[in-house]
Amino acid sequence: MEINKRMCNGLVVVVLIAVIFTVFMPAAAEGHVHHSFPPAPAPAPTSDGTTIDQGIAYVLMLLALVLTYLIHTLEVPLNFQVI
Repeated sequence: MEINKRMCNGLVVVVLIAVIFTVFMPAAAEGHVHHSFPPAPAPAPTSDGTTIDQGIAYVLMLLALVLTYLIHTLEVPLNFQVI
């Protein structure tokens, strides 16, 4: 019974410390916010078309690869014999 009482007291202390930090740490950090630099503005999004061109090129290369595979598989007979 004595062990449970000590564990309960320790748990109460941990919870109390957590509550104190939760309440007082944001208030303490608030004073430092005014001295920091404001966030830098985000750069404007730019697209010069190279990304779109590269995407189209990849799609065309994939299409060429698929067509090449299909054409070559249709040329090979399914019942071939090795001599």
